[in-house]
This record gives sequence, C-alpha cells and structure tokens, in this order.
Amino acid sequence: MSEDRSVLTRSAREPDQELRYGDHADHVIDYWQAKNPRPLVVYIHGGFWRPEYDRMHARPLGAALADLGWPVASLEYRRVPGEPDTTTTDIRTALDALPDLVDVQGGYVLVGHSAGGQLALWAAATHNPVRLRGVVALAPVADLLLADQQMLDDGAVQAFIGSGVRNDLDPVHLPAPIASVSILHGVNDTRVPIQLSESYFTAHPTARLTRVPDCGHYELIDPLTDPFNDLTTELARLTT
Repeated sequence: MSEDRSVLTRSAREPDQELRYGDHADHVIDYWQAKNPRPLVVYIHGGFWRPEYDRMHARPLGAALADLGWPVASLEYRRVPGEPDTTTTDIRTALDALPDLVDVQGGYVLVGHSAGGQLALWAAATHNPVRLRGVVALAPVADLLLADQQMLDDGAVQAFIGSGVRNDLDPVHLPAPIASVSILHGVNDTRVPIQLSESYFTAHPTARLTRVPDCGHYELIDPLTDPFNDLTTELARLTT
C-alpha cells in the first residue's frame, strides 16, 4: 500500500507570527493564534531528522488546529546528520524559551510526528518542561534500536546519531515521562511500523496506545483525513 504524501506539499495559511528562540536560521517557531483559545499546542515536525524536511509541511496542521481553537507553536530545529545533540539542544532551548515568547499560563500539549514524536518523547522524559500537560506522539520513532534494525528510511537512525547506539536518546530506554503520554499510530503505516509504538508501550505501560484503523503514516497530520480527528479528540481530552 502506497502512502499518501500530499500533505507534505500542500499550501496552507501562513502563521500569524514567526518567533525566534536563537540566532541560527533554524531557531524559529511558526505561531498561529486562535480565537477564544484553548491551551497551546507545541508541535515538533518529523522527516527522519533529515535536513530536507522542515516545518513547512506542518503548516496545514498548524492552521487547522488554530481554526479549531488551539494556538499552535510549530518548532523548527537544526537537522545536521551525525549531530543529534545539536537537534536535542535546539528542542530543549525552544521549550525553555516558550514562556518568554507566547502565553503558556494554561499549559501546553507537546505533539510530535514521526521523528518529531521521538523528540517529543525524549523531551518529556529528560526535560519535563514546565507547564507540560501531556504528550501526543503521532506514529513516533519510539524505539531507535528497532528502527535501526529495520533500516527505516535507508538507515535514518545511523544518519541521525552518527554511529553506534544512543540509548540516552531512545524513548523506549528512557524513564517514563512524568506527564501523560498518548500514542496514536496507524495500523497501515509503512514508513514507521506500528511495532515501534508497541515496543514503547511494552516498556512504558502507563502510556495510552491507540491503534488507528485504515491509517498510514501521514493521515494523522493531514486535516483532510478522518484520522486527524483522532488527534483533535486526544487534544480535547488533554486540554479540557
């Protein structure tokens, strides 16, 4: 079954602001405001940590969630092959900077897709950001060792970490986050097989794992599909 990748190139309403959390070109956050807003959604995009995939493909998601009442901060971060600590430093710095950039008094939910799901789970487990209400990981690369063994995206894990094993970056080997964790994963996902999320759930049974039927890798971030409703339902649960 082929994956529908149309959301990656679809145009969408631009963010209301572009906020900066550092001096590098990638130290930027797309921010959508919302009328009568709910708590903030902080989004970390995927793309197997590769430089060619940036936050632009997350704009349909950001605009759609803002239209539904959630303000959205979509994080950009450096993606340098073989330098994973550059990426994680950016995620940590961006989360630390949030209270000075946007209103987080009502708390926020950290959402990540694919490789962004790995980064969201890593951040929640190692950083425990202030005012974090919960994590929603969408088809996350939640087990780096298993992803590496399966050679996902032509060896994306080794391209990301450089070489060897980095259990300190691997959600399945990290402690369970203090904040609640919810994982949504399509049963038809061919990019990041659902076995990775099942492995995480086995290691951390306090998490919630929802196996989404008739769903591949991209539908969870595509506002034009039914599985996107699974995301909004989970956000409503965490922000009500």
